[in-house]
Amino acid sequence: MQQITLAEASQHLPDLIEAALSGEEIIIIKDNQPVVKLTPVLQVKRRRQPGSAKGLIIISDDFDEPLEDFQDYM
Repeated sequence: MQQITLAEASQHLPDLIEAALSGEEIIIIKDNQPVVKLTPVLQVKRRRQPGSAKGLIIISDDFDEPLEDFQDYM
């Protein structure tokens, strides 16, 4: 666990974010009191929901028709 002052944290924020992402816990202090804990946000995996794209995809009526470019191969 690393403790750092608010002034130092503002100067080194990208480095502190990288440290937090690698698993280190960062505590930012102000007036010798801890005020913020910098920790990575865990990704929330959402369960798939069947039918969630219903109505968003439209297939044209001639979808199954042969393409003109491939007439020579048929």
